[in-house]
Amino acid sequence: MAIQVGDKAPDFELKDNHGRTVRLSEFHGEKNVVLLFYPFAFTGVCTGELCELRDNLPRFSDRDTTLLAVSNDSIHTLRVFAEQEGFEYPLLSDFWPHGEVSRAYGVLDEDKGCAVRGTFIIDKEGIVRWTVVNGLPDARDLGEYVKALDAL
Repeated sequence: MAIQVGDKAPDFELKDNHGRTVRLSEFHGEKNVVLLFYPFAFTGVCTGELCELRDNLPRFSDRDTTLLAVSNDSIHTLRVFAEQEGFEYPLLSDFWPHGEVSRAYGVLDEDKGCAVRGTFIIDKEGIVRWTVVNGLPDARDLGEYVKALDAL
């Protein structure tokens, strides 16, 4: 079951597409976080969603928010994906131990070995304030993220 509104967001430490360590707790007291899980790099719906986020990044930064996108791909795959698509926000690798963070957030599809489309808005205190979980083929609505951020 996915993490719910009002829950404390599980802390994690993952490598980004440049090999840097990113901890959720490093944003506590500093920034809100949109934590976005997606199935795989280089797939149609995922690429479309992440490009829409890229094209609308000021809608997050203007709201004192950091965007973190997580998949179960390796950091090497994510590096090429980010370079090819011009992503300026971190793509985090939940590759090994495989799916550990996706599992902690309740969005790992164990049969397929990848995260479903889960989004969690986490406030500066580390509390989940909004969430949506969609199936693998179902894209999310960027406008809903922005409305949820405005409500913080």
